[in-house]
Amino acid sequence: MKLKNFVEELQWRGMVHDVMPETEAHLMEQMRAAYVGFDPTADSLHIGNLVPIMLLAFYQRCGHKPFALVGGATGMIGDPSGKSSERNLLDEKTLRHNQECVRAQLSQFLDFTSGAENQAVMVNNYDWMKEFSFLGFIRDVGKHITINYMMAKDSVKNRITGDDTEGMSFTEFTYQLVQGYDFLHLYKNHHCTLQMGGSDQWGNITTGTELIRRIGGGKGYALTCPLITKSDGSKFGKSEGGNVWLSAERTSPYKFYQYWLNTSDEDAEKYIKIFTFLDQNTIESLVKEHQEAPHLRLLQKRLAEEVTTTVHSEEELEKAIKASEILFGKSTSEDLKTLDANTFLDVFEGVPQAEIAASEIKNGVDIIAALAESTGFLKSNGEARRALKENSISVNKEKVQEGYSIGDSDLINGQFVLLQRGKKNYYIIKVV
Repeated sequence: MKLKNFVEELQWRGMVHDVMPETEAHLMEQMRAAYVGFDPTADSLHIGNLVPIMLLAFYQRCGHKPFALVGGATGMIGDPSGKSSERNLLDEKTLRHNQECVRAQLSQFLDFTSGAENQAVMVNNYDWMKEFSFLGFIRDVGKHITINYMMAKDSVKNRITGDDTEGMSFTEFTYQLVQGYDFLHLYKNHHCTLQMGGSDQWGNITTGTELIRRIGGGKGYALTCPLITKSDGSKFGKSEGGNVWLSAERTSPYKFYQYWLNTSDEDAEKYIKIFTFLDQNTIESLVKEHQEAPHLRLLQKRLAEEVTTTVHSEEELEKAIKASEILFGKSTSEDLKTLDANTFLDVFEGVPQAEIAASEIKNGVDIIAALAESTGFLKSNGEARRALKENSISVNKEKVQEGYSIGDSDLINGQFVLLQRGKKNYYIIKVV
């Protein structure tokens, strides 16, 4: 496979923060191996992890060999970078389970199976760190890095001199040595010459290049990308409900799609370069089109489509688009019935609900009772009758009249009925 200029690719995408001198030339000489570390403290990555994932994905597409390192050992310690306190430590069984989940998610972006020379590899640093005794590590690794060198790192300085009253444990202080050793191990055993990560990882990465120089007698390279921020100052990767996860069980494809769709114009222009595989000409054309008609939100739509398809699938994207249309566009009761229960609840999140017994539905619930006394959606039977006369009441998006009875055939997923007055006033009956 012909090599493409990886550093150049990242630069036009706005993904280079720091890069060690000579890295670009080193990568243009021949296929090289590089790695990025991932924290396995959850059974899913979230969109905050997408930048390092995309670093590896672009790296592989430029003809190089990516290594995804799952920090089984470092996950037992905790990285102090950007943190104000220690994290919860996990047992090996949980870490192994999380590793498999992370691999499945990474395989949406990376080729692990084709047999190509630059096929991606997943490694877990617990596999080599578990062999070390404490005395062995401080003798063979620790003696090569001075306390002065370690104290000079921002990740350490910020914790020691900041507002954190608890200070920093010895465990976390040694984190950069463990991460540095990972780089040395991969250099010696897999000819891995480059480590990449977010800009907050520069100190840990350069500790690795120092160990390669002092112990391995070779040269390692470092490249970091900027930490992604949102134009309004809020944290990227967070929604009102917390993290936006790559796992469909944690964040539904509909909510995932909506997150990207709701991006500001300024952020969409930045994100479409970082989080999609679209080429420069395509992106520049999209940006131009968007600027000519920003109300059409072409950038946001394309961004949401590309990322949702990569993380989930084209089929899940279609479902997410259909779900969006149900809330904001014209749709039928048949469209509603195609939604699974989780997506239905996501689409109508925050809509008030009332419970009705399944036995009542079986016998049929008169529409006036369903609107008023059985649910409290409308204040009285009189108001319900007036609304029906005005033709403003819908059951599952279909207009109904007085005399209508809600029965089993109206149930969405066997448990929901959607009542609606006018265009935007919704109410959910949940059958129990």
